[in-house]
Amino acid sequence: MKLRTADWLICGLGNPGAEYEGTRHNAGFDVLDILARRFGATFRTDSLGQTASVHIKGRPVMLLKPNTYMNESGKAVQYYLNRLSLPASHLLVISDDVALPVGTLRLRQHGSSGGHRGLASIEEYLGHRFWNRLRIGVGNNYPRGRQSEYVLSPPAEDELPRYKANLERAADAVVHVLTHSFPSAMNAFNGPLPPSPPATRNHGVPDTGGEQSQ
Repeated sequence: MKLRTADWLICGLGNPGAEYEGTRHNAGFDVLDILARRFGATFRTDSLGQTASVHIKGRPVMLLKPNTYMNESGKAVQYYLNRLSLPASHLLVISDDVALPVGTLRLRQHGSSGGHRGLASIEEYLGHRFWNRLRIGVGNNYPRGRQSEYVLSPPAEDELPRYKANLERAADAVVHVLTHSFPSAMNAFNGPLPPSPPATRNHGVPDTGGEQSQ
């Protein structure tokens, strides 16, 4: 019997190597970096990828960034599910999605790959589509036949603030899944970023240094 060292496997999809850092296709890697930073973890080189162990509200979780490149992501996912003795219901895969506008998230408990090669690889290795996924909108502002070039490029400067805010929101969604439930996270996070609240104007009221209402 395999020793279980984590309750969940959170896999972010991307490609290893400095040339891919910050590209749209590495959105999954970027969300895992946010989670590792928030929870004080460091990635280490492991079998078929980089891993980090974190505790999120007391729950042990393994973060996985496969180093198999996108087309063979399923090999690493299958290996770690077996190593941790986890069912697919405790797998969450984070990926980019050109079908969603920048600033949008979509959580689903099962579904098709939608043409995403990393998701297709996981489906192939696991032999089914019944595992959780979180898709991050990267938009599709590219000419016909240029999708690969688009996803392997960084977000445009004018969309970068919204894109980065959505990565932080994706990390929030992962935490919500682990501390509440997947259906609750779907209700709370599916859809576009909420509009920013308007800035509060100071109408001449002196600052007393006391606590302000939020």
